[in-house]
Amino acid sequence: MTTSVKQILDQKGSAFHAVRPTDSVFDALSLMAQFDIGCVLVTDGDRLLGIFTERDYARKVVLKGLLSRDVRVGDLMTPNPCTVTPAHTVDEVMHIMTENRFRHVPVVEHGRITGIVTIGDMVKSIVSQQQATIKQLESYIAGDLAAE
Repeated sequence: MTTSVKQILDQKGSAFHAVRPTDSVFDALSLMAQFDIGCVLVTDGDRLLGIFTERDYARKVVLKGLLSRDVRVGDLMTPNPCTVTPAHTVDEVMHIMTENRFRHVPVVEHGRITGIVTIGDMVKSIVSQQQATIKQLESYIAGDLAAE
């Protein structure tokens, strides 16, 4: 069975956290700390403009000696981030994340943000699938041995 992004969002929920491009990096970091998350989406109303991650903070604020209260998220976000749809499979998303070195990918359907998936979500799904396969194989083997 191939798990879809929709199935993952059905299990984990479709909540995501967003800031405006005019918000300060400090505000974005505060939101990330409050919810113990590694990124926030940058939106203008319902429109996805970008993504701001811990990596953006480390590389674009800290290493450049900028002050997070003085810099706007819109100046440092990753604009036009790669997105996936609810129909994408875990394998497809893992490939996208691995090839592009992403850890967070917004889920968009018909131009509307429907959630976000992380590398942790993908790994959890794959481990769950593998555990189910192992159980099925163990049952099959046990059934075959009992019949002999």
